[in-house]
Amino acid sequence: MANIDIPPHLIDLESAAWAEQQQGALTFAAADAVQAAYREHAAATGVSRLELEMAVKQAVRHPESEPAA
Repeated sequence: MANIDIPPHLIDLESAAWAEQQQGALTFAAADAVQAAYREHAAATGVSRLELEMAVKQAVRHPESEPAA
């Protein structure tokens, strides 16, 4: 996976959605907000939306496996 610059607002949105999902309370609005942010950022920066989403989820859900900078 390419090294993708992830803005803090995407980490915040994904973190909130992940917390809701773990509690069994993920709402459509939260999921939709995250997906909209992925689409907008990908379109604005020219990165793959899928690669962006995968990188953000990796950073939020598995921070211990992040490569050292």
